[in-house]
Amino acid sequence: MTSAQVDKGQPDGPESAEAVTAGEGYQRGLGARQIQMIAIGGAIGTGLFLGAGKAIDRAGPSLILAYAIAGLVIFFIMRALGELLMYRPVSGSFSEYAREFLGPFFGFVTGWTYWLFWVVTGITEVTAAATYMTYWWDIPQWLSALVFTVILYGANLISVKLFGELEFWFSMVKVTAIIGMILICAGVLTIGFSDAGDTATVANLWNDGGFFPEGIDGTLMTLQIVMFAFLAVELVGVTAGESKDPKTVLPKAINTVPWRIAVFYVGALIMILSVVPWSNFKPGVSPFVAAFEEMGLGIGAAIVNFVVLTAALSSCNSGMYSTGRMLRDLALNGQGPKAFTRLTRNGLPLAGTTFSAALMLVGVWINYQWPGEAFNYVVSFATISGMWAWIMILVCQIRYRAKADRGELPQSSFKAPGAPFSSWFALGFIGLVIVMMAIDEDARISLYCAPLWGLILGVSYLTLKSRNPGNTSFAKR
Repeated sequence: MTSAQVDKGQPDGPESAEAVTAGEGYQRGLGARQIQMIAIGGAIGTGLFLGAGKAIDRAGPSLILAYAIAGLVIFFIMRALGELLMYRPVSGSFSEYAREFLGPFFGFVTGWTYWLFWVVTGITEVTAAATYMTYWWDIPQWLSALVFTVILYGANLISVKLFGELEFWFSMVKVTAIIGMILICAGVLTIGFSDAGDTATVANLWNDGGFFPEGIDGTLMTLQIVMFAFLAVELVGVTAGESKDPKTVLPKAINTVPWRIAVFYVGALIMILSVVPWSNFKPGVSPFVAAFEEMGLGIGAAIVNFVVLTAALSSCNSGMYSTGRMLRDLALNGQGPKAFTRLTRNGLPLAGTTFSAALMLVGVWINYQWPGEAFNYVVSFATISGMWAWIMILVCQIRYRAKADRGELPQSSFKAPGAPFSSWFALGFIGLVIVMMAIDEDARISLYCAPLWGLILGVSYLTLKSRNPGNTSFAKR
């Protein structure tokens, strides 16, 4: 039972789920159209538009298989989340479920870790967006970063509907760009137009060194890049408390995951790698830009630059949204400053959003002043902190299903297929990714940051608990 329930005298137990959701104070301003595009856009970001270039260089065409398998794992994660959401749709989502099924400490760690994930992501994305602006205009990077941050901050304080509308159009740009690329590549393959028409063939997927040109090891080493591309797909869970009809809209959004990944990742890569041999791609260069250049379509670079700009702004916008909700959920449970519990008349978490936006601005300044290794260490933490949320979703779903099967909790109306085995499989896959990160010298720093953050959270939790001995939020359930 949350502190919000205690304060309002609500009854304990699953029967109060709807009351808890209604009592959060948020306004249900997100409609089906916006939730669907938030779900689609969450799976499409700079990890695909830019990061895929490095992954192709490491794995060749076998990257397609890596995305397909990882996509199946993401589907298992999202269905596990959907089962929990239909049991109890709350805005606190991951931290609230961790608090209920694993204890207050895990709720504390999950909430603050997911908050940090989005703050760090927001810092990197708004800085990236400012960098992309220099493609067209020679303006100071700090000025663009400041303007973007202020605009997105203001939008998030007007209404949740405006946040949803921004995400809708940001996602539309990304989706349109990928579909356009697929259609152009299909035209090159079938009609043979453009400079790449003579060499474009599906046989490019296995002609240059085979489907696994760098061996199975090369494919495995791309898993952390692949999983990083999917980070933020779980954001749809944070919208549960503000969806107009969560029990109808959220399952539909989650069930679109397979075809989203099939089209936007697997389909796009099959087309690009059929038109352009994999050995032509280089790390640090967007495969979309490289494909346009290979086809002799110079305008492609400008188009992709606009798309990655919107992808970065979309991610920063999501960070503004989610951080305020996470901080409020922590504060309601006595695990954060009380100031974060307050909502505006429009039902928006002003203090939490403002605090997070301020940190994003500080991060932009730090990146401008000291763009060296220290900042990169902080950025590298985003991957492991994002995967922590996935781990918590899966573990909580396993615990929930066991209790529901024993009759201790009501059955969800949206059961995860194959669970709990599918959830255990997904956990094992995430474990494999972490092992690959430990082996990869470039990604290993993420694992060094995690224990330090865990120590900070552990000390903070014990300090809060000792100072609030009568707070039931720290009691084991």
